[in-house]
Amino acid sequence: MEENKHFETIAVRSQIERTANMEHSVPLYLTSGFVFEDAEEMRASFAEEKQRDLYSRYSNPNTNEFISKICKLEGAEAGFAFASGMAAVYSTFAALLSSGDHIVSARSVFGATHGLFTKYFPKWNIETSYFSVNEVEKVASLIQPNTKFIYCETPTNPGVDVLDMEYLSDIAKKHNILLIVDNCFATPYLQNPIKFGADLVIHSATKLIDGQGRVLGGITVGNAELIREIYLFSRLTGPSMSPFNAWVLSKSLETLAVRADKQCDNALKLAEFLERHSKVAWVKYPFLKSHPSYEIAKKQMRLGGTIVAFEVKGGVSAGKTFFDNIKMCSLSANLGDSRTIVTHPASTTHAKLSDKDKQVVGITPGMVRCSLGLEHIDDIIKDIEQALSTI
Repeated sequence: MEENKHFETIAVRSQIERTANMEHSVPLYLTSGFVFEDAEEMRASFAEEKQRDLYSRYSNPNTNEFISKICKLEGAEAGFAFASGMAAVYSTFAALLSSGDHIVSARSVFGATHGLFTKYFPKWNIETSYFSVNEVEKVASLIQPNTKFIYCETPTNPGVDVLDMEYLSDIAKKHNILLIVDNCFATPYLQNPIKFGADLVIHSATKLIDGQGRVLGGITVGNAELIREIYLFSRLTGPSMSPFNAWVLSKSLETLAVRADKQCDNALKLAEFLERHSKVAWVKYPFLKSHPSYEIAKKQMRLGGTIVAFEVKGGVSAGKTFFDNIKMCSLSANLGDSRTIVTHPASTTHAKLSDKDKQVVGITPGMVRCSLGLEHIDDIIKDIEQALSTI
């Protein structure tokens, strides 16, 4: 962390320089372009002999501040901010991959990421080999001469499985390939993949970083040389974050630690409640001792995260009854909101997976993904309990 400052201080106090107006809160820079003093300054700026903002598709004071904050909080050298989390995922891959390359990925990834691997990348002669989160010892055997990187989410979406990043990093370094980690479920507050050997870290800032379901955003941070390639690709293709969204997200980071502390506390209490409930088949939460990777989670994460996965007994019909009887919690495909959200992954976020693929990644018919919000835990439990009582 910068000058040994704590996370909260960096998140609140890292900002761009004040203008002559000496504003306390950073202003919005809602401009598409920037002007130059003369022809020579314009030439030197576009030649990158002078570092300054040229055009908001490339950079903007608001996006610069957001990127700088995330880099400091993640311990990264550089970064680039995107219009959405999936824009960050796709642009990172597209910038670094070439036709004929190969990816090794955990099978438990977000449904849209799986769609890139299976529907679009094969058209460009890019292949993916999957490993199960329960069989990481097979990762090394999947690496080929044309493998470019290992990719994973940890904790995973939606089953909150936890992968050992140090183990994956050791394999990646041994084979001279990259390790890319999606850190969306943990945020820089709960986990820093670069400390465990990741070369690049991706976030959907739409989720916990925003924290209130207001704006979309994504970001990739890490090694400066790799980020340079991602920047050049994105400068041409235009998936960059808007200044307004960057301003919102930068302000959101100021309260991330406070929000996450409360939401993680709520998540652990709900998980403990669900473990004792007769109508729940299983519960997964990284900081429950019953979690298969509890020790790894404790090593890598500050707290257990804000997501609880559980299975209601009775399959699809029981799951439908549960969701139809939720009263306070929101039925939504989003997560990381200040409001508690319950989602049915099998019919929403991961609906396009085949039944076989759902089974492989542990998405069962009655599985519920619960994203804990900031309501009082007693009210959250009361709502979930009354919905379970109708099954």
